[in-house]
Amino acid sequence: MKGDIVILDTIIKPGSSHTLNFNMARLYTSTVVDVPVIIHRAKKDGPVVLLTAGIHGDEFNGVEAVRQLIAKKVTKPKKGMIIAMPVVNVFGFLNMQREFPDGRDLNRVFPGTKNGSLASRFAYQVTTHILPHVDLIMDFHTGGAQRFNAPQLRVDPMELESLKLASIFSPPFLMHSKNISKTFRGACCKLGKNYLLFEGGKSQQSDKNITAVAVNGAIRVLNHLEMLVNKDLIVEPAYEMRTIKESGWLRAKYSGLLHPKVPYGKYVEKGEFIAVITDPYGTMRHKVNSPNAGYILNVNYSPLVYQGDAIFHISKDERQKKLT
Repeated sequence: MKGDIVILDTIIKPGSSHTLNFNMARLYTSTVVDVPVIIHRAKKDGPVVLLTAGIHGDEFNGVEAVRQLIAKKVTKPKKGMIIAMPVVNVFGFLNMQREFPDGRDLNRVFPGTKNGSLASRFAYQVTTHILPHVDLIMDFHTGGAQRFNAPQLRVDPMELESLKLASIFSPPFLMHSKNISKTFRGACCKLGKNYLLFEGGKSQQSDKNITAVAVNGAIRVLNHLEMLVNKDLIVEPAYEMRTIKESGWLRAKYSGLLHPKVPYGKYVEKGEFIAVITDPYGTMRHKVNSPNAGYILNVNYSPLVYQGDAIFHISKDERQKKLT
């Protein structure tokens, strides 16, 4: 990164700060909805890091994580440049909805098209005007609906530099996860960008413990890149990072009321009692046991489930596999 950089028709000079806006779309009332893009560039050349959250408008933990990084002045780097988009999907955020106002999932239309749907056009603008300048993306998400994700990073195991940065981020769980076509992560990786996808908590809920994991991990990565100004902000993890190479969903055998009995992150043994499914009338009580030993990576906290619904995401523990 050297010389002047142009983002959204604005020249970003060394040592400058800007708050720019995507205002490519309007509501039915012709009201413009701005998507703030906060940019701080140091005088010294260095990496360019993009911090994003709120691609799904009902996922608040990531929004709070990026907000804290801005408030702590972490986004004012010692060298290089940091671009922060705390709420990518402002449209969904206003209505506490996952989708864009056209009903599409923004995270399934990348890299987008110039003349496509509203979501696709927005994805195209991000891909065209911001991503070419970026070296690393840290993108913050939560579990969808009532499913609560244990704090984790998802990285394609073939992306060695991203894996290295993930170890420095050091979440409780590092998930080996292949890229999915048309996602933001997939588009970034096709462009050769390093990418860390954080997942933690559930939608429409703010969890301070999940947020702390996200904030502290991002700070460790920025310190590794020699971009962090205030070293006092560094917090070393009080847990051992677990690498998960294989996992699977346990689905409900019956419809009814779900009563989880174990917290996210817990290690369970094969056959361990982890939940109960009942009917509303007191005539049915089905005990749910873990199909294998492993860590609980996601818990469905919906009070009602249908037969076939995903209720737990459990790692497939390698030690157990070696014994069988």
